[in-house]
Parts: sequence; structure tokens; C-alpha cells
Amino acid sequence: MNLADTIVAVATPPGEGAIALLRVSGPEAIATTEVLFQSKSKRSLQKGGSQDVYFGTINYQNELLDEVLVTVFKAPHSYTGEDVVELSCHGSPYIQQQLLQAYIEQKVRIATPGEFTLRAYLNKKMDLSQAEAVADLIASDAAGAHRLALQQMRGGVSSHLNSLREKLINFTALIELELDFSEEDVAFADRQELVNLVEALQQQLQELLSSFTLGNAIKSGIPVAIAGKPNAGKSSLLNALLNEEKAIVSDIAGTTRDSIEDTLVIEGLKFRFIDTAGLRETTDTIEAFGVQRAYEKVTQAQLLLYLYDPLDTPPKAVLEDLNKMKRADLQIILVESKIDRFDPNAFLAHQEELIQLLPPEWPIEFLKLSTFQPETIAHLKTSLHRKIKATQSSESVLISNARHQEALQLAAEALQTVAEGLQHQISGDLLSIDLKEAIQHIGSITGTIEVDQDILGTIFGRFCIGK
Repeated sequence: MNLADTIVAVATPPGEGAIALLRVSGPEAIATTEVLFQSKSKRSLQKGGSQDVYFGTINYQNELLDEVLVTVFKAPHSYTGEDVVELSCHGSPYIQQQLLQAYIEQKVRIATPGEFTLRAYLNKKMDLSQAEAVADLIASDAAGAHRLALQQMRGGVSSHLNSLREKLINFTALIELELDFSEEDVAFADRQELVNLVEALQQQLQELLSSFTLGNAIKSGIPVAIAGKPNAGKSSLLNALLNEEKAIVSDIAGTTRDSIEDTLVIEGLKFRFIDTAGLRETTDTIEAFGVQRAYEKVTQAQLLLYLYDPLDTPPKAVLEDLNKMKRADLQIILVESKIDRFDPNAFLAHQEELIQLLPPEWPIEFLKLSTFQPETIAHLKTSLHRKIKATQSSESVLISNARHQEALQLAAEALQTVAEGLQHQISGDLLSIDLKEAIQHIGSITGTIEVDQDILGTIFGRFCIGK
């Protein structure tokens, strides 16, 4: 890949449509377009200003190909930081291919996936984390994922990380200054101040690391496991949520033997619901595999909907299942199912007994449900949305990228080594090594340090052509 080339690509999805957009970037972007384009106003693209729009025709092989709009962005005032031309034509696949061929004949190269955004990064129009957020923004399919990607693309994560990195750099500089004056026994860096700084930075890094579970879930779909005893109504609930017959419903216990998943957007947040096999002891080998997988799916979930029929499942049996699945970061909603069939007083007595058995520190919510009563389904959706929104702050920074999580984890480990070194009063030159390592890992997220070309290839390779 030669980044000095002029490149071209269709930036709109493939296929037939009302219009299509071709994007051209590089030193010859304007000149090559001027060869093909005839402006109705007779204005020159090269002599005009930046962000000027021109209407005219494209002629190729001595024939009129299309009427188009051409927008010119002159360096550095463009997406890539180079001269860029965006050409809006009619959406005929034939026209698009002919336009590409016309540029190719002028030695313009077809862009590789993500090459426009790669050039924007290399030309310092955005940092690496913002560039990655561009791909997330394109892929967002719900309001929550869109907001998260937009926040990151606008530098929400970058500014936070740059602040952390700047504090580390300043203190590392003081320690290294001490080393230059080691013979004079001069101390520029107060050790207690360094202890306080490392503790504060460790806390901030841990908050960012902790945010990954929620951030990644918002981007990919918040995993919600639907679990409970056989015939508790799990598959009926999944069908009611999705408004389709996704799972087989039967009075025969053990019908669901594998996990069934699908997604649903609730008030802008995408949830990934997982219907699991009924939890019970069984000698059926296939069903036993399904039960084992049910427990595995709960470990991967952020929310657990535990369904139970109060007349079939005693409180102690509910508690026994919950003890097998409960963990600190798992939010649980206990759902009393089939309320249309039984005396409400039976549910109340069951719930009161269950509350007495549950440890008081378990923040568990109770809901009543009937798949024949739409208002109870709506109430459940509202509760799910509320639980996720309660974990978010409007000012909080969320990490949603696995590469960022790994870099932050390595930075946290380096800082832990610094903290242990301070406890043992090791020398400043050794502290400096670990501080620089933490700086390196944080800088790798935004690309403020040199990033391996293989990493860049992996990051930008997942972009679509034309972006």
C-alpha cells in the first residue's frame, strides 16, 4: 500500500439506489476529476475554493455518462487531511463501475478497506481511538451504540486517557531529573506525592476497565439470560418479547435443550436475550448438556431473568438455583410467571417466604408476568432498560473496544509494579522503567506512540471500502 497514491472508492453500499457517492483522496484527486468533469458554470475545480460544490457532467470514452454533483475539499480541510473530491452520481451499478474505471485509467488506485480513515489518522485529523470509533459508528444499530460511538469519535475517551498519560509523563520527568542530579542527592519527586498519584491513577484505570463490560454490551447487545426450572415459561417469554415463534413451547418438560438467542432494541438499547434449558437434574445426556450450557450462558450474561412458577417451584428451590448463578456483577430480576392462571395470594405468600430466605445484600427485583397480558411484558422491558440506564452516568466514559481493555490492563499491571516498588523504596531508575511502560500502553490506545503496522492493518482492515 502506497499512502502517497491517489485513491478512489464507492462510499455508498453496493447495489442499485437513487444516488451513489464516490470518494477520491490524494495529491491528484482534483486534477484527475477535472479531466472527467465538465462544470455547467465553467468553473475550474483546481482554482476554486475548498468545500465548493459544482454541478456538471461526466464524460467517459467520448460519451456522456451522467450528470453529477462534485464537492471539493482542499487539504488540510478534509476528512483525510489531503485533497478530497466527493462525487454524487445516480445509483446505477453500471455508472459506478464506469466511473471507477475512468479513474483507474488515470492511475488512481482503488482504496483498501479503511484506507481513507487510516490516512485521516496518519495526517493527525483524529487519533487511533477516534478512528476505531468511526467503524463502531458505522456498525451501530441502536441509539445506545450510536451515542457511545459518537462520544468516542468526538474524543471522549481520548481526552480522558491523555490526561492520565500527561500526569504520568510529568512525574516520570521529575524522577529522571533526579537521576541527572543523583550525585548531588537532590529530590525533585516527593515519594509520598508519587504514592498518592499512583493510587489515584490506579483507581481511574480500574474504573475504565470496569466500564468495559457495560460499554461492550451496549455496542454488541446487552446479554440477558432467561433461566429457571422446566416449564417455567422461559420460551414463551422469549417469543412474547420478540413477537414471533422463535422457540418451541410445550407442556413437556425439557423441550428446550440448547440455548436460543435473538436481539431486541428497547428504548434505544440493544438487548441479546438467551433462552436456556430448564435447570434440573436429569439422566438424559443431551438435556444434561443443555443444562450445563444454561449455567455457562448465565456466566456470560449481564442480566438474569429467573422465571419460576410459585405453585411448582418452592422458595428453597429458587434459592438453590440462584446460589449456583449469583455473582457480584450479575443483575437479577425474579419473574413470577403464569400469573393469569393462579390465585394472586399464592404468589404473595411465596414471595414473602422467598424474601426471608434471600440474603439482604442481594439487590433483587421482583416482577409478575403473563405472556397473555401485554402490560406485564411492557413492564418487564421498562425494568430491563431502567437497570442498564442506572449503571450509566451522563458524564461517564465507557470503554467498548477489546484492544483498549487489553492496553489498560497492561498499564494497570505496570502501575501495580510501581506501587509495589514504592513500598520497597526501590530506586528512581527502576520506577522510571515501569512508569514508561504504563505510559506506552496508554499511548498505544490513542496512537500517541508508534503503533505497529500489523496492528494498524488489523484495525483498519475491518472498515468498509470507501471509509
